Amino acid sequence: MAEETGEKKAVNGKQATIGDSIQIIKGEEKGKKGKVVTVRENSVIAEIGKNPKKDEPIKTVVNHKNYKIIK
Repeated sequence: MAEETGEKKAVNGKQATIGDSIQIIKGEEKGKKGKVVTVRENSVIAEIGKNPKKDEPIKTVVNHKNYKIIK
């Protein structure tokens, strides 16, 4: 039904937006927290840290079902 009305839902009933803080609840990065940098149809790209050697951000792709938005 959500697809018919154009709504998109994450596991907690709300899709993250750019700048939101999320916690990954499933997968290899389970338990890590990050900041959303890009929102896609089925997932978000989140920055979960920084590589100290290259000073570059560490990013991961997380399906909407596999994270929760934190305050």
